[in-house]
Amino acid sequence: MRRPQLQSTFARAVVPVAAGIGFFALLGLALWGVAALISGNGSQTTDRLTPTTQEMGSTAVLAGVIAKDGPIVLQDLVGNDKHIVLDHTGSDPATNWSMYLAHPADRAPSCQVTVVKHTQTFTDCDGRTITVDQLADVPQGVGPSLNNDGTLLTLDLTAK
Repeated sequence: MRRPQLQSTFARAVVPVAAGIGFFALLGLALWGVAALISGNGSQTTDRLTPTTQEMGSTAVLAGVIAKDGPIVLQDLVGNDKHIVLDHTGSDPATNWSMYLAHPADRAPSCQVTVVKHTQTFTDCDGRTITVDQLADVPQGVGPSLNNDGTLLTLDLTAK
């Protein structure tokens, strides 16, 4: 018995391409389904997908950068309204670390600040010059922490 074959040139050209597109569409849907199942479709972040701490590095190096260039603004990678400012005061790199939200305390989170290079001041969305202590506080539990010997700075980004 002879195997069935496509008779027209058009059919011989289109059917394999359509079958290939259909295969890759089904494969994409299967991979999407597996990813959705693994992530649990949850809106909460977990250590599996996003770490709750950010290791910043050497306290001596970071304190030197902040003393020279001003506080460090860490951009929010998920949204656009929770940028964080890391600041250090004093001469001892093992103490006096603080974190703030990168908007003035008297303004909405959409009023982001930018660091005035080589100073300890910021410019907000209204063009005002403000200092670190005029920034909004981070949620309770969010903040910097040092390892046991005081040389490595880690930011805990989980509100408790």
